[in-house]
Amino acid sequence: MTNAADDTRQRLLEAAGEIFAENGFQSATVREICSRAEANLAAVNYHFGDKERLYVEVVKHAHCSGLGGAAVEFSDDLPAEEKLRIYVRGMLARLLNPDRPAWHSRLLAREMVEPSTGCLAVLEPYVRANFGILCGILEELLPPDTTAEKLHLTAFSIVGQCLHFKIHKPIAEFLVGPQELQGYDLAQLTDHITRFTLAALGRSRPVVTRNLSSSASDQS
Repeated sequence: MTNAADDTRQRLLEAAGEIFAENGFQSATVREICSRAEANLAAVNYHFGDKERLYVEVVKHAHCSGLGGAAVEFSDDLPAEEKLRIYVRGMLARLLNPDRPAWHSRLLAREMVEPSTGCLAVLEPYVRANFGILCGILEELLPPDTTAEKLHLTAFSIVGQCLHFKIHKPIAEFLVGPQELQGYDLAQLTDHITRFTLAALGRSRPVVTRNLSSSASDQS
C-alpha cells in the first residue's frame, strides 16, 4: 500500500507529465502543476527539489512505464534470429501499449525533437542499455568484418521501423484507413519487422517472393 507522501509524489508526476507534454518545460509552472495535482505549492520542492529535477523524473517515468526500466531479456543460447524477434516484440509492446497515458508519447516525442537534461538522464542507463542489446544481436547476425558504422545504421533502421507505427500512426491511418490499421496487431508487426530485417541482412528468404512460373506464363 502507498502512503500519503507516495500518493502525492505520484499525483505530481502525472500532473507534471500532462502539463510538460502540453506546454513544454519552459512554459509549465510549478503553481499549475501543484494545482492540477491538488498538492501544496511546496510539494515539488519537498519531493523533487525543483522543477528541473521534477522534469527529469517525469521523463524517466514516461519512458520506463510499462517496462519497469528493465532491458529485454532472453537466454544466451537462443538463435540470434529469435533474439531479434523477442527484441522487436518487446519494443513494439512498450510503444503500442494502449494502457499508457497519451501524455507519455507526447512528452517523449518532444524529447526526441529537443533533447533536454531529462532526455540525457534517461539515456543512461535505459536507452543505451537496450541499444547495446540490439547491437549485440546484430553482431551475431552480421558478417564479422562489419564496421561499427554499418552495425549502428542497421540498429537505427530496426528501431525506426518500430517507432513508425507509434509516431506516424495518424498518417498511417490516413493512408490505409482505420480498419486496415487495426489489423496491424502486435503479432503481425513483430513478424513483419523481424522477417523484413532478416531478409535485408540475407538471413532469410525475401518477404515477398515472385512466382516465376506465373510471370513466364503472363508474358507468353
